[in-house]
Amino acid sequence: MTTPLRIGIAGLGTVGAGVVKIVQSRANLIAQRGGRPVTVTAVSARTRDKDRGVDLSAYAWEDDPVALARRDDVDLFVELMGGSDGPAKAATEAAIAAGKDVVTANKAMLAVHGQALAEAAEAAGRVIRFEAAVAGGIPVVKALTEGLAGNQITRVMGVMNGTCNYILTRMESEGLPYAKVFEEAHALGYLEADPTLDVGGIDAGHKLSLLAAIAFGTQVDFAAMELEGIERISIDDIRHAADMGFRIKLLGVAQMTGRGLEQRMSPCLVPAASPLGQLEGPTNMVVLEGDAVGQIVLRGAGAGQGPTASAVMADVIDIARGFRISTFGQPAAGLEEARAARASAAAPYYLRMELVDKPGALAKVAAVLGEAGISIDRMRQYRHSASTAPVLVVTHKTTRDALDHARAGFAGTGVVVGEPVAIRIEQV
Repeated sequence: MTTPLRIGIAGLGTVGAGVVKIVQSRANLIAQRGGRPVTVTAVSARTRDKDRGVDLSAYAWEDDPVALARRDDVDLFVELMGGSDGPAKAATEAAIAAGKDVVTANKAMLAVHGQALAEAAEAAGRVIRFEAAVAGGIPVVKALTEGLAGNQITRVMGVMNGTCNYILTRMESEGLPYAKVFEEAHALGYLEADPTLDVGGIDAGHKLSLLAAIAFGTQVDFAAMELEGIERISIDDIRHAADMGFRIKLLGVAQMTGRGLEQRMSPCLVPAASPLGQLEGPTNMVVLEGDAVGQIVLRGAGAGQGPTASAVMADVIDIARGFRISTFGQPAAGLEEARAARASAAAPYYLRMELVDKPGALAKVAAVLGEAGISIDRMRQYRHSASTAPVLVVTHKTTRDALDHARAGFAGTGVVVGEPVAIRIEQV
């Protein structure tokens, strides 16, 4: 009989329990597709007595995930604890040192330590697979490392945090303010324990940095990511965008330019009729562009027990088959540090600001924009409050540097109240 692949699972939360369910309920299918049985031999979690909806009685228990990673009856270590450091990193390093392959869903750990871990694994003849770390059930890592391996990737773009997409689409469909939908998302369990990981764009930025490393053959550089969350997006911004035929999305874009690697995760306006514009609820979408294939669009569930456990099992089955590939699609030791570049491509921008309601205020704003070399496409003033008037400006194509210069100049006009909101309009 073919020797089974014995796995140890560290972390028995939603995803870990989902992996156990698949292994238990799909044993024959997994063996047929992987060419050998896959069995769980040992598990680890913070609490032993919690009801996880799965039967764990047949598995050895380790309180310490590092001890689990070192067990002689574990061939493959599955890390589902999360966190960029601490037990997850220590156990992953222990598994590699003990000669184990690793499957992980931990985007934070790989975004911060991915290069070092990949080099250690490959030097030991081991593999690290992480399909579940990016976009849940969407097989985007496999698409880049395998299906599109013959392409020069020109751009990676997408909505990679379902919580943010849920908040923005819920605000639009129900006409609700950000704070109200944020609390709703929290009650539904959509938000991380630290909500800024979601709404601040950090979670999605981790994912984009991993895809950029694969796409452009560079070392992971999350520290160079330009990050802006959705906290300042108002229901008025969403309504104004809809009036112009756009929708607001937390959009990640990575592309290699002559100046270096651009990586940004920020709110953008996208055409409402585009695939990204039509994306609803807690769904992810990744757009990949290559010189040979053109543009392809991958859409699906970005989180949840089933989709994420599905991605984990895809990696497990590949290892059972004997399929081995470098962590980021090419040998980690040969990956170069990318020169970080600020987004420089010109684009139209949406500006919303509150102006003091007095004669000449609009003229002062227009003058500052003109001095920065920014041409106005449209300008619209909305209903007044007692002392201020909301004003919306849509520019012609301009650079972020020019826009930042103008925003700095607004402070000296004496008519702009607070910090203007600026959102890039992305053609996709």
